[in-house]
Amino acid sequence: MLNSIKKYSKTFLFKLLVGIIILPFLFWGMGDVFSGGSQNVVAKIDSEKISTRDFVNYLNALDLNEQDRKNLPKTDLINKILSDYIGKRVLILELEDLKVTLEDSSLKNIILNDKTFFKDNKFSRTKYEKFLISSSLSAPLFETNIAEQEKKRQLLSYLSGGIEIPNFLVQHEYNKENQTKKIEFINLKKYYEKTIPDQKIDEVFQKNKDFYSEIVKAFKYAELTPTNIIGSDEYNENFFNKLNEIENKILDGVSLDQLVLEYNLGIKNTELIKKNNVSKQLSEKLISSFYKLENLNSPEFLAVDKKYYLAEMIESKTLKKNKNEKEVIDSIKAQIIIENKITENSKLAKEITNKKFTRSQMDSFAKKNNLIVQTTTLNNLNDNKTFSSGVIKRIFETDDKSLNLITDNMLKDNFIIYVKETKLPKIDRQNENYESFKLKAKLRLANNIYNIYDLSLNKKYSVEINNKTLNRIKNSF
Repeated sequence: MLNSIKKYSKTFLFKLLVGIIILPFLFWGMGDVFSGGSQNVVAKIDSEKISTRDFVNYLNALDLNEQDRKNLPKTDLINKILSDYIGKRVLILELEDLKVTLEDSSLKNIILNDKTFFKDNKFSRTKYEKFLISSSLSAPLFETNIAEQEKKRQLLSYLSGGIEIPNFLVQHEYNKENQTKKIEFINLKKYYEKTIPDQKIDEVFQKNKDFYSEIVKAFKYAELTPTNIIGSDEYNENFFNKLNEIENKILDGVSLDQLVLEYNLGIKNTELIKKNNVSKQLSEKLISSFYKLENLNSPEFLAVDKKYYLAEMIESKTLKKNKNEKEVIDSIKAQIIIENKITENSKLAKEITNKKFTRSQMDSFAKKNNLIVQTTTLNNLNDNKTFSSGVIKRIFETDDKSLNLITDNMLKDNFIIYVKETKLPKIDRQNENYESFKLKAKLRLANNIYNIYDLSLNKKYSVEINNKTLNRIKNSF
Protein backbone atom coordinates (compact mmCIF):
# COMPACT_ATOMS: atom_id res chain seq x y z
CA MET A 1 0.00 0.00 0.00
CA LEU A 2 2.71 2.47 0.97
CA ASN A 3 4.61 1.55 -2.17
CA SER A 4 1.58 2.59 -4.21
CA ILE A 5 1.43 5.92 -2.39
CA LYS A 6 5.16 6.42 -2.93
CA LYS A 7 4.73 5.64 -6.61
CA TYR A 8 1.97 8.24 -6.91
CA SER A 9 3.99 10.76 -4.93
CA LYS A 10 6.45 10.89 -7.84
CA THR A 11 3.76 12.51 -9.96
CA PHE A 12 2.44 16.06 -10.01
CA LEU A 13 2.11 16.54 -6.24
CA PHE A 14 5.76 16.05 -5.52
CA LYS A 15 6.72 18.27 -8.42
CA LEU A 16 5.18 21.02 -6.33
CA LEU A 17 7.72 20.46 -3.58
CA VAL A 18 10.85 22.55 -3.54
CA GLY A 19 13.13 20.47 -5.77
CA ILE A 20 14.83 17.61 -3.95
CA ILE A 21 14.36 19.11 -0.52
CA ILE A 22 12.65 17.14 2.24
CA LEU A 23 12.67 17.58 5.96
CA PRO A 24 15.46 15.30 7.24
CA PHE A 25 13.54 13.60 10.03
CA LEU A 26 15.07 10.14 9.60
CA PHE A 27 17.33 9.92 12.65
CA TRP A 28 16.11 11.56 15.81
CA GLY A 29 17.88 12.76 18.91
CA MET A 30 15.73 10.59 21.15
CA GLY A 31 14.82 11.45 24.72
CA ASP A 32 15.35 9.08 27.63
CA VAL A 33 13.92 5.65 26.95
CA PHE A 34 11.49 4.08 29.38
CA SER A 35 12.30 0.53 30.41
CA GLY A 36 8.84 -0.48 31.52
CA GLY A 37 5.49 1.00 30.63
CA SER A 38 2.63 -0.44 28.71
CA GLN A 39 3.35 -3.32 26.37
CA ASN A 40 0.93 -1.71 23.94
CA VAL A 41 3.01 1.48 23.59
CA VAL A 42 6.22 1.44 21.53
CA ALA A 43 7.03 5.16 21.85
CA LYS A 44 5.79 8.50 23.13
CA ILE A 45 6.04 11.97 21.55
CA ASP A 46 5.38 14.34 24.44
CA SER A 47 2.04 13.02 25.71
CA GLU A 48 1.02 11.30 22.47
CA LYS A 49 1.45 7.53 22.56
CA ILE A 50 2.39 5.44 19.52
CA SER A 51 0.62 2.11 19.92
CA THR A 52 2.23 -1.20 19.10
CA ARG A 53 -0.65 -1.96 16.75
CA ASP A 54 -0.21 1.27 14.75
CA PHE A 55 3.53 0.73 14.37
CA VAL A 56 3.17 -2.94 13.40
CA ASN A 57 0.54 -1.96 10.81
CA TYR A 58 2.98 0.63 9.43
CA LEU A 59 5.76 -1.97 9.44
CA ASN A 60 3.64 -4.54 7.59
CA ALA A 61 2.53 -1.95 5.02
CA LEU A 62 6.16 -1.37 4.03
CA ASP A 63 6.09 -4.70 2.19
CA LEU A 64 9.55 -5.81 3.38
CA ASN A 65 10.97 -8.78 1.54
CA GLU A 66 11.39 -12.13 3.27
CA GLN A 67 15.12 -11.64 3.91
CA ASP A 68 14.60 -8.23 5.54
CA ARG A 69 11.95 -9.71 7.83
CA LYS A 70 14.26 -12.54 8.87
CA ASN A 71 17.01 -10.03 9.61
CA LEU A 72 14.84 -7.73 11.76
CA PRO A 73 15.91 -9.39 15.05
CA LYS A 74 19.60 -9.22 14.03
CA THR A 75 19.89 -5.67 12.66
CA ASP A 76 18.87 -2.12 13.58
CA LEU A 77 16.50 -1.85 10.59
CA ILE A 78 13.40 -1.80 12.81
CA ASN A 79 14.93 1.04 14.86
CA LYS A 80 15.43 3.07 11.68
CA ILE A 81 11.87 2.35 10.56
CA LEU A 82 10.55 3.48 13.94
CA SER A 83 12.69 6.61 13.72
CA ASP A 84 11.24 7.38 10.30
CA TYR A 85 7.70 6.75 11.58
CA ILE A 86 8.26 9.06 14.57
CA GLY A 87 9.59 11.75 12.23
CA LYS A 88 6.40 11.61 10.20
CA ARG A 89 4.26 11.79 13.33
CA VAL A 90 6.24 14.76 14.65
CA LEU A 91 5.77 16.57 11.33
CA ILE A 92 2.01 16.03 11.62
CA LEU A 93 2.08 17.47 15.16
CA GLU A 94 4.08 20.46 13.91
CA LEU A 95 1.61 21.08 11.09
CA GLU A 96 -1.22 21.03 13.62
CA ASP A 97 0.69 23.36 15.95
CA LEU A 98 1.29 25.84 13.12
CA LYS A 99 -2.38 25.47 12.12
CA VAL A 100 -1.46 24.47 8.56
CA THR A 101 -4.72 23.26 7.06
CA LEU A 102 -6.18 22.24 3.73
CA GLU A 103 -9.80 22.89 2.87
CA ASP A 104 -11.84 20.05 1.33
CA SER A 105 -12.42 22.22 -1.72
CA SER A 106 -8.65 22.66 -2.19
CA LEU A 107 -8.07 18.93 -1.89
CA LYS A 108 -10.81 18.33 -4.45
CA ASN A 109 -9.19 20.80 -6.87
CA ILE A 110 -5.78 19.11 -6.50
CA ILE A 111 -7.22 15.73 -7.49
CA LEU A 112 -9.53 17.07 -10.21
CA ASN A 113 -6.62 18.89 -11.86
CA ASP A 114 -4.20 15.97 -11.78
CA LYS A 115 -3.69 14.82 -15.37
CA THR A 116 -3.05 11.28 -14.10
CA PHE A 117 -6.83 10.96 -13.94
CA PHE A 118 -7.63 12.77 -17.19
CA LYS A 119 -9.46 11.25 -20.12
CA ASP A 120 -10.25 13.38 -23.18
CA ASN A 121 -8.63 16.34 -21.37
CA LYS A 122 -10.94 16.22 -18.35
CA PHE A 123 -11.12 14.40 -15.02
CA SER A 124 -12.38 10.82 -15.27
CA ARG A 125 -13.96 9.31 -12.18
CA THR A 126 -13.47 5.86 -13.71
CA LYS A 127 -9.72 6.41 -14.14
CA TYR A 128 -9.55 7.61 -10.54
CA GLU A 129 -11.38 4.51 -9.26
CA LYS A 130 -9.21 2.30 -11.45
CA PHE A 131 -6.08 3.89 -9.97
CA LEU A 132 -7.30 3.22 -6.42
CA ILE A 133 -8.09 -0.41 -7.22
CA SER A 134 -4.77 -1.06 -8.97
CA SER A 135 -2.88 0.59 -6.08
CA SER A 136 -4.86 -1.27 -3.40
CA LEU A 137 -5.88 2.05 -1.84
CA SER A 138 -9.14 3.29 -0.39
CA ALA A 139 -10.24 6.79 -1.39
CA PRO A 140 -10.08 8.14 2.21
CA LEU A 141 -6.52 6.83 2.72
CA PHE A 142 -5.32 8.18 -0.62
CA GLU A 143 -6.94 11.57 -0.12
CA THR A 144 -5.58 11.82 3.44
CA ASN A 145 -2.09 11.19 2.06
CA ILE A 146 -2.55 13.87 -0.63
CA ALA A 147 -3.71 16.34 2.01
CA GLU A 148 -0.66 15.59 4.18
CA GLN A 149 1.70 16.08 1.24
CA GLU A 150 0.09 19.41 0.35
CA LYS A 151 0.38 20.64 3.95
CA LYS A 152 4.05 19.64 3.96
CA ARG A 153 4.52 21.60 0.74
CA GLN A 154 2.98 24.64 2.39
CA LEU A 155 5.37 24.27 5.35
CA LEU A 156 8.38 23.94 3.05
CA SER A 157 7.32 27.01 1.08
CA TYR A 158 6.87 28.93 4.33
CA LEU A 159 10.37 28.03 5.54
CA SER A 160 12.11 28.81 2.25
CA GLY A 161 10.16 31.93 1.34
CA GLY A 162 12.00 35.21 1.00
CA ILE A 163 15.49 33.78 0.55
CA GLU A 164 17.67 36.08 -1.56
CA ILE A 165 20.68 34.33 -3.08
CA PRO A 166 23.99 36.27 -3.29
CA ASN A 167 26.03 35.98 -6.50
CA PHE A 168 28.94 34.16 -4.84
CA LEU A 169 26.65 31.20 -4.00
CA VAL A 170 25.49 31.05 -7.63
CA GLN A 171 29.15 31.12 -8.71
CA HIS A 172 30.00 28.36 -6.24
CA GLU A 173 27.16 26.17 -7.57
CA TYR A 174 28.22 26.87 -11.16
CA ASN A 175 31.82 25.84 -10.47
CA LYS A 176 30.71 22.49 -9.11
CA GLU A 177 29.66 21.55 -12.64
CA ASN A 178 31.82 23.79 -14.82
CA GLN A 179 35.60 23.89 -14.51
CA THR A 180 38.55 23.62 -16.84
CA LYS A 181 40.65 20.92 -15.25
CA LYS A 182 43.82 19.43 -16.72
CA ILE A 183 44.43 15.97 -15.33
CA GLU A 184 46.59 12.88 -15.68
CA PHE A 185 45.02 9.53 -14.90
CA ILE A 186 45.39 5.76 -14.91
CA ASN A 187 42.37 3.64 -15.82
CA LEU A 188 42.55 0.57 -13.55
CA LYS A 189 40.23 -1.56 -15.70
CA LYS A 190 43.01 -3.79 -17.07
CA TYR A 191 44.62 -3.94 -13.64
CA TYR A 192 41.52 -5.75 -12.36
CA GLU A 193 40.93 -7.90 -15.45
CA LYS A 194 43.37 -10.61 -14.44
CA THR A 195 42.80 -14.28 -15.22
CA ILE A 196 41.19 -16.10 -12.29
CA PRO A 197 42.53 -19.64 -11.72
CA ASP A 198 40.02 -22.54 -11.81
CA GLN A 199 41.27 -23.56 -8.36
CA LYS A 200 40.15 -20.21 -6.92
CA ILE A 201 36.74 -20.55 -8.57
CA ASP A 202 36.30 -24.04 -7.10
CA GLU A 203 37.40 -22.83 -3.66
CA VAL A 204 34.80 -20.03 -3.62
CA PHE A 205 32.06 -22.40 -4.84
CA GLN A 206 32.79 -24.96 -2.09
CA LYS A 207 32.60 -22.26 0.59
CA ASN A 208 29.32 -20.87 -0.73
CA LYS A 209 27.41 -23.92 -1.98
CA ASP A 210 24.17 -22.87 -0.30
CA PHE A 211 24.32 -19.50 -2.03
CA TYR A 212 24.41 -21.09 -5.49
CA SER A 213 20.83 -22.29 -5.60
CA GLU A 214 17.58 -20.96 -7.01
CA ILE A 215 13.92 -21.17 -6.17
CA VAL A 216 11.44 -22.36 -8.76
CA LYS A 217 7.70 -22.00 -8.28
CA ALA A 218 4.47 -23.11 -9.92
CA PHE A 219 1.29 -21.02 -9.94
CA LYS A 220 -2.30 -21.06 -11.03
CA TYR A 221 -4.01 -17.84 -11.99
CA ALA A 222 -7.01 -16.25 -13.67
CA GLU A 223 -7.17 -12.88 -15.40
CA LEU A 224 -10.08 -10.62 -14.40
CA THR A 225 -11.51 -8.67 -17.33
CA PRO A 226 -14.81 -6.80 -17.84
CA THR A 227 -15.78 -9.48 -20.35
CA ASN A 228 -15.56 -12.43 -17.94
CA ILE A 229 -16.75 -10.51 -14.87
CA ILE A 230 -19.67 -8.35 -16.08
CA GLY A 231 -20.05 -9.43 -19.71
CA SER A 232 -18.97 -6.07 -21.08
CA ASP A 233 -15.85 -4.59 -22.71
CA GLU A 234 -15.90 -1.45 -20.57
CA TYR A 235 -13.79 -0.79 -17.48
CA ASN A 236 -16.71 0.90 -15.76
CA GLU A 237 -17.77 1.43 -12.17
CA ASN A 238 -19.67 -1.86 -12.11
CA PHE A 239 -16.48 -3.73 -13.04
CA PHE A 240 -14.43 -2.07 -10.30
CA ASN A 241 -17.19 -2.77 -7.78
CA LYS A 242 -16.95 -6.45 -8.74
CA LEU A 243 -13.17 -6.33 -8.26
CA ASN A 244 -13.74 -4.90 -4.78
CA GLU A 245 -16.20 -7.69 -4.10
CA ILE A 246 -13.71 -10.37 -5.20
CA GLU A 247 -10.89 -8.84 -3.18
CA ASN A 248 -13.07 -8.79 -0.06
CA LYS A 249 -13.94 -12.45 -0.55
CA ILE A 250 -10.22 -13.30 -0.72
CA LEU A 251 -9.71 -11.47 2.56
CA ASP A 252 -12.60 -13.49 4.00
CA GLY A 253 -10.81 -16.73 3.13
CA VAL A 254 -12.69 -17.81 0.00
CA SER A 255 -10.50 -20.19 -2.05
CA LEU A 256 -9.39 -19.57 -5.61
CA ASP A 257 -11.28 -22.64 -6.83
CA GLN A 258 -14.51 -21.29 -5.30
CA LEU A 259 -14.00 -17.90 -6.94
CA VAL A 260 -13.28 -19.54 -10.31
CA LEU A 261 -16.58 -21.42 -10.09
CA GLU A 262 -18.60 -18.46 -8.80
CA TYR A 263 -17.39 -16.03 -11.46
CA ASN A 264 -16.89 -18.56 -14.25
CA LEU A 265 -13.20 -17.68 -14.65
CA GLY A 266 -10.72 -19.38 -16.96
CA ILE A 267 -7.95 -20.85 -14.79
CA LYS A 268 -4.38 -21.37 -16.01
CA ASN A 269 -1.54 -23.39 -14.48
CA THR A 270 2.19 -22.88 -14.91
CA GLU A 271 4.93 -25.46 -14.61
CA LEU A 272 7.75 -24.90 -12.12
CA ILE A 273 9.30 -21.71 -13.47
CA LYS A 274 12.28 -19.54 -12.63
CA LYS A 275 11.84 -15.87 -11.81
CA ASN A 276 13.29 -14.88 -15.20
CA ASN A 277 11.12 -17.30 -17.26
CA VAL A 278 9.54 -14.60 -19.45
CA SER A 279 7.21 -15.82 -22.20
CA LYS A 280 4.40 -14.55 -24.40
CA GLN A 281 1.88 -15.55 -21.75
CA LEU A 282 3.88 -14.40 -18.71
CA SER A 283 5.57 -11.02 -18.75
CA GLU A 284 8.50 -10.11 -16.52
CA LYS A 285 6.29 -7.94 -14.30
CA LEU A 286 3.63 -10.64 -13.98
CA ILE A 287 6.15 -13.32 -12.98
CA SER A 288 7.75 -10.89 -10.55
CA SER A 289 4.34 -10.30 -8.95
CA PHE A 290 3.71 -14.05 -8.78
CA TYR A 291 7.05 -14.56 -7.05
CA LYS A 292 6.01 -12.19 -4.27
CA LEU A 293 3.40 -14.74 -3.19
CA GLU A 294 4.82 -16.38 -0.07
CA ASN A 295 2.16 -18.87 1.09
CA LEU A 296 1.09 -22.03 -0.71
CA ASN A 297 -2.56 -22.27 -1.84
CA SER A 298 -3.34 -18.78 -0.59
CA PRO A 299 -4.97 -16.66 -3.34
CA GLU A 300 -4.18 -13.00 -3.78
CA PHE A 301 -5.53 -10.17 -5.91
CA LEU A 302 -2.88 -8.66 -8.23
CA ALA A 303 -2.82 -5.57 -10.43
CA VAL A 304 -0.09 -5.67 -13.09
CA ASP A 305 0.25 -3.32 -16.08
CA LYS A 306 -3.38 -2.18 -15.79
CA LYS A 307 -4.58 -5.79 -15.78
CA TYR A 308 -6.08 -7.68 -12.84
CA TYR A 309 -5.48 -11.25 -11.70
CA LEU A 310 -6.26 -13.82 -9.05
CA ALA A 311 -3.21 -15.98 -8.38
CA GLU A 312 -1.82 -18.46 -5.90
CA MET A 313 1.40 -20.41 -5.53
CA ILE A 314 0.85 -24.19 -5.72
CA GLU A 315 4.46 -25.45 -5.45
CA SER A 316 7.91 -24.18 -4.51
CA LYS A 317 11.30 -25.92 -4.73
CA THR A 318 14.93 -24.98 -4.14
CA LEU A 319 17.32 -26.31 -6.79
CA LYS A 320 21.09 -26.55 -6.32
CA LYS A 321 23.15 -25.15 -9.17
CA ASN A 322 26.08 -26.94 -10.82
CA LYS A 323 29.48 -25.24 -10.40
CA ASN A 324 30.15 -25.65 -14.14
CA GLU A 325 27.11 -23.59 -15.18
CA LYS A 326 28.14 -20.40 -16.94
CA GLU A 327 25.86 -18.36 -14.69
CA VAL A 328 27.57 -19.76 -11.59
CA ILE A 329 31.09 -19.28 -12.95
CA ASP A 330 30.31 -15.69 -13.99
CA SER A 331 28.86 -14.99 -10.54
CA ILE A 332 31.95 -16.38 -8.78
CA LYS A 333 34.30 -14.41 -11.03
CA ALA A 334 32.34 -11.22 -10.38
CA GLN A 335 32.53 -11.87 -6.63
CA ILE A 336 36.29 -12.42 -6.74
CA ILE A 337 36.85 -9.30 -8.86
CA ILE A 338 34.78 -7.16 -6.49
CA GLU A 339 36.67 -8.48 -3.46
CA ASN A 340 39.96 -7.80 -5.24
CA LYS A 341 38.87 -4.25 -6.15
CA ILE A 342 37.88 -3.50 -2.56
CA THR A 343 41.17 -4.82 -1.20
CA GLU A 344 43.42 -3.11 -3.75
CA ASN A 345 41.46 0.16 -3.76
CA SER A 346 41.66 0.33 0.04
CA LYS A 347 45.41 -0.21 -0.14
CA LEU A 348 45.92 2.45 -2.85
CA ALA A 349 43.66 4.97 -1.09
CA LYS A 350 45.54 4.52 2.17
CA GLU A 351 48.91 5.02 0.45
CA ILE A 352 47.64 8.18 -1.32
CA THR A 353 46.23 9.58 1.95
CA ASN A 354 49.50 8.88 3.78
CA LYS A 355 51.53 10.50 0.94
CA LYS A 356 53.28 7.18 0.25
CA PHE A 357 51.91 7.13 -3.30
CA THR A 358 53.30 10.21 -5.07
CA ARG A 359 53.11 11.52 -8.64
CA SER A 360 56.43 9.86 -9.52
CA GLN A 361 55.21 6.57 -8.05
CA MET A 362 52.16 6.86 -10.28
CA ASP A 363 54.50 6.39 -13.28
CA SER A 364 56.24 3.45 -11.59
CA PHE A 365 52.88 1.81 -10.77
CA ALA A 366 51.74 2.17 -14.38
CA LYS A 367 54.96 0.71 -15.79
CA LYS A 368 54.99 -2.22 -13.34
CA ASN A 369 51.39 -3.20 -14.20
CA ASN A 370 51.59 -2.48 -17.95
CA LEU A 371 49.18 0.47 -17.68
CA ILE A 372 49.21 3.90 -19.35
CA VAL A 373 49.25 7.36 -17.75
CA GLN A 374 46.85 9.39 -19.91
CA THR A 375 46.22 13.14 -20.10
CA THR A 376 42.95 15.00 -20.72
CA THR A 377 41.16 18.29 -20.06
CA LEU A 378 37.67 18.46 -18.58
CA ASN A 379 35.31 21.45 -19.00
CA ASN A 380 32.03 20.30 -17.39
CA LEU A 381 30.31 17.29 -15.82
CA ASN A 382 29.46 15.73 -19.20
CA ASP A 383 32.57 16.71 -21.10
CA ASN A 384 34.42 13.40 -21.37
CA LYS A 385 33.49 9.98 -22.72
CA THR A 386 35.98 8.24 -20.43
CA PHE A 387 34.37 9.36 -17.17
CA SER A 388 30.81 9.34 -15.87
CA SER A 389 29.40 12.60 -14.48
CA GLY A 390 29.69 11.14 -10.96
CA VAL A 391 33.41 10.48 -11.40
CA ILE A 392 33.97 13.95 -12.95
CA LYS A 393 32.19 15.50 -9.97
CA ARG A 394 34.74 13.82 -7.68
CA ILE A 395 37.58 15.00 -9.93
CA PHE A 396 36.24 18.58 -9.70
CA GLU A 397 36.44 18.29 -5.91
CA THR A 398 40.15 17.36 -6.05
CA ASP A 399 42.68 20.15 -5.45
CA ASP A 400 45.50 21.05 -7.83
CA LYS A 401 48.74 19.04 -7.50
CA SER A 402 46.80 16.32 -5.65
CA LEU A 403 46.30 12.61 -6.25
CA ASN A 404 43.00 10.83 -5.71
CA LEU A 405 41.58 7.33 -6.16
CA ILE A 406 38.12 7.74 -7.66
CA THR A 407 35.55 5.01 -8.31
CA ASP A 408 31.88 4.90 -9.24
CA ASN A 409 29.25 3.55 -6.86
CA MET A 410 29.37 0.02 -8.29
CA LEU A 411 33.20 -0.18 -8.43
CA LYS A 412 32.90 -0.65 -12.18
CA ASP A 413 35.14 2.30 -13.06
CA ASN A 414 38.29 2.92 -11.02
CA PHE A 415 40.87 5.66 -11.68
CA ILE A 416 43.99 7.11 -10.15
CA ILE A 417 43.75 10.87 -10.81
CA TYR A 418 46.38 13.61 -10.64
CA VAL A 419 45.13 17.19 -11.06
CA LYS A 420 47.65 19.45 -12.82
CA GLU A 421 45.71 22.72 -13.09
CA THR A 422 42.21 24.15 -12.51
CA LYS A 423 40.56 27.24 -14.01
CA LEU A 424 37.17 28.45 -12.72
CA PRO A 425 35.02 30.22 -15.33
CA LYS A 426 32.80 33.13 -14.30
CA ILE A 427 29.02 33.20 -14.65
CA ASP A 428 27.14 36.51 -14.88
CA ARG A 429 23.46 37.39 -14.84
CA GLN A 430 23.34 37.45 -18.65
CA ASN A 431 24.28 33.78 -18.86
CA GLU A 432 21.33 31.72 -20.10
CA ASN A 433 21.91 29.20 -17.27
CA TYR A 434 22.19 31.79 -14.49
CA GLU A 435 18.65 31.29 -13.16
CA SER A 436 19.08 27.51 -13.17
CA PHE A 437 22.20 27.70 -10.98
CA LYS A 438 20.57 30.35 -8.82
CA LEU A 439 17.73 27.89 -8.13
CA LYS A 440 20.23 25.15 -7.26
CA ALA A 441 21.98 27.51 -4.84
CA LYS A 442 18.62 28.38 -3.28
CA LEU A 443 17.73 24.72 -2.85
CA ARG A 444 21.05 24.00 -1.14
CA LEU A 445 20.69 26.98 1.19
CA ALA A 446 17.08 26.09 1.93
CA ASN A 447 18.12 22.52 2.75
CA ASN A 448 20.53 23.89 5.36
CA ILE A 449 17.67 25.90 6.83
CA TYR A 450 15.54 22.75 7.04
CA ASN A 451 18.36 20.93 8.82
CA ILE A 452 18.42 23.69 11.45
CA TYR A 453 14.62 23.54 11.66
CA ASP A 454 14.85 19.79 12.23
CA LEU A 455 17.26 20.34 15.13
CA SER A 456 14.81 22.80 16.68
CA LEU A 457 12.05 20.18 16.43
CA ASN A 458 14.27 17.69 18.24
CA LYS A 459 14.40 20.12 21.15
CA LYS A 460 10.72 21.01 20.94
CA TYR A 461 9.34 17.46 21.10
CA SER A 462 10.36 14.91 23.72
CA VAL A 463 10.59 11.44 22.21
CA GLU A 464 10.80 8.30 24.35
CA ILE A 465 11.19 4.72 23.13
CA ASN A 466 9.89 1.64 24.94
CA ASN A 467 12.82 -0.67 24.20
CA LYS A 468 11.17 -3.71 25.78
CA THR A 469 8.19 -3.41 23.47
CA LEU A 470 10.41 -2.65 20.46
CA ASN A 471 12.53 -5.75 21.15
CA ARG A 472 9.37 -7.83 21.52
CA ILE A 473 8.18 -6.64 18.10
CA LYS A 474 11.66 -7.33 16.69
CA ASN A 475 11.69 -10.90 17.96
CA SER A 476 8.19 -11.63 16.69
CA PHE A 477 9.47 -11.83 13.12
